[in-house]
Amino acid sequence: MVTKTEESQLKNLEIQVDNGGGGAWEYLSLIRKLKVRRSDKVLKHGLSILNDSKLRSNLGPEEWTLYEQVAVAAMDCQSLDVAQDCTKALRKRFPESKRVGRLEAMLLEAKGSWDMAEKAYTSLLEDNPLDQIIHKRRVAMAKAQGNISGAIEWLNKYLEIFMADHDAWRELAEIYLSLQMYKQAAFCYEEVILAQPTVPLYHLAYADVLYTLGGLENVQTAKKYYASTIDLTGGKNTRALFGICLCTSAIAQLTKGKNKEDKEGSQLQSLAAKALEKEYKQRAPDKLPQLTTALKSLTLSS
Repeated sequence: MVTKTEESQLKNLEIQVDNGGGGAWEYLSLIRKLKVRRSDKVLKHGLSILNDSKLRSNLGPEEWTLYEQVAVAAMDCQSLDVAQDCTKALRKRFPESKRVGRLEAMLLEAKGSWDMAEKAYTSLLEDNPLDQIIHKRRVAMAKAQGNISGAIEWLNKYLEIFMADHDAWRELAEIYLSLQMYKQAAFCYEEVILAQPTVPLYHLAYADVLYTLGGLENVQTAKKYYASTIDLTGGKNTRALFGICLCTSAIAQLTKGKNKEDKEGSQLQSLAAKALEKEYKQRAPDKLPQLTTALKSLTLSS
């Protein structure tokens, strides 16, 4: 994750380079280091270096790193002729390179030559089954073709090998949600939370899925994760506060007054409701009447 300091440094360098103040190579190097996406800028400023023989020669061995960076940016920008020229230059310099082979497969993918790209990726994986980038490219390629079942299959195969990749678990969860496969999405979010237990966004997403699934046990667990979201955000998450109210009301209806924790639950609901009203008074006073009506309806139904 990019820090505020790094983001500020990148922005300042970007302004400097865009205004002709130099520092293009430093800017491109920082983009690589931070792993951020600035494809149009990389293409523009990368080509300004590659097309100047003096600037290019000053890079030494890093020249080839820049060729690769510009090739990928050019694919992003659909400047496929530039991408092909960069890839050819790399192939000429590194005739046996599997890394260049991966770039060539990506170029086939960018051209829409899906079958040829798939064959190239399969061949590369035979040589190196643990190449994460190629596995992820197959997922991206399936999604680009609208083949959601294929994307799910490739992601599951990827996660059999790289089980600790929380970004992949999150991506899979989002695909399952788009298909309303909530049980599968819940399992994915459990894995994400195990990997990153202090990120409130994941607690909130998991709570939303459990509440959507319904049933007493799921709603009770959803309430706990809404509460943990509130705890992790210092009480500042409006969605989680409303989630507490929804869950408390739903639990009361499901247990029909037989729940031993009714008193504690109603107290928590009251605290959440007060926090919501305070938030709305400060940020959206015109919407306060709607909130009050909604909260009253939850109290009456519980």
